[in-house]
Amino acid sequence: MRAMVLEEIADLQVESEPLVLRELPVPEVGQGELLLRVSVCGVCHTELDEIEGRTPPPCFPVILGHQVVGRVVACGDSVEGIEIGSRRGVAWIFFSCGHCDFCQSGYENLCPEFLATGRDADGGYAEYMVVPAAFTYAIPDLFTDDEAAPLLCGGAIGYRSLMLANIRDGQILGLTGFGASGHQVLKLTRYLYPKSPVFVFARSEKDREFARLLGADWTGETTAEPPELCHAIIDTTPAWLPVLSALERLRPGGRLVINAIRKESRDNELLADLSYEKHLWMEKEIKSVANITRADVSAFLDIAARMGLKPEVRQYPLEEANRALLDIRHGKASGAAVLVS
Repeated sequence: MRAMVLEEIADLQVESEPLVLRELPVPEVGQGELLLRVSVCGVCHTELDEIEGRTPPPCFPVILGHQVVGRVVACGDSVEGIEIGSRRGVAWIFFSCGHCDFCQSGYENLCPEFLATGRDADGGYAEYMVVPAAFTYAIPDLFTDDEAAPLLCGGAIGYRSLMLANIRDGQILGLTGFGASGHQVLKLTRYLYPKSPVFVFARSEKDREFARLLGADWTGETTAEPPELCHAIIDTTPAWLPVLSALERLRPGGRLVINAIRKESRDNELLADLSYEKHLWMEKEIKSVANITRADVSAFLDIAARMGLKPEVRQYPLEEANRALLDIRHGKASGAAVLVS
């Protein structure tokens, strides 16, 4: 099979091509696993974090990619209820133990044995992949393969972020950054909270125009002053400046939800400006989003099908994964980028 392989930590900021096209054996299916023929895999900013070492894979080489849609070509022993040829999706959560306190209380995303697809196990930047059957999802017929892939990450983690924002219909939601997750959250908010204004803070005019086309009530630069303070803001950026700006634009009692695995160090010096009185007083809250649960993915796929949520998608051939990553790095890919194998 063809696969785009990461062989070592690299620096995409210098326009390198860290992924190498390789011919590899098709992986063998084991007990409780599925072998999928991958049709589409989404490209995520998290892959930049993996490549550049902020959340590095534990070993190399590794196949990245955690927004996978494919067809079942083989089932391992003990797999029941999944047919050969059926369409399944794979998300960031590749495995959790199922028996620790976190798993037993509905927080398998915090499991000490949590494994991430495309980081701790080979993912979908390839023509085939193996995955535990219990960590796959039926894809609603409404969606094409390339429409379904972004739902499995940007959509599902956006759903979790929106639930953690804990807003009521009519309250103001802010979004900082407007990529694969943010544009789905805007659509989701319009469906779940139709009376809630959505304000979008984005550094590029291209992203702000995109947000306006999708129905944002107001858009501005990262540090712009919105018409009103927000009840909650979801930050999907890799930078610190949006965090400080968002805290200043929250109402008393407001909540900032940070949907990012890591923050880049390039603007760490801004943290010296963090002021308790200016940014945190008046019972403001900061909530981080860590990983994702299977329940998040399943719930979001159901809601997305009911509301007819269709992500905006840009396709790339599998062998052009490096170009897709650079486009994400430089903000050239509006909506969600997907690799077609």
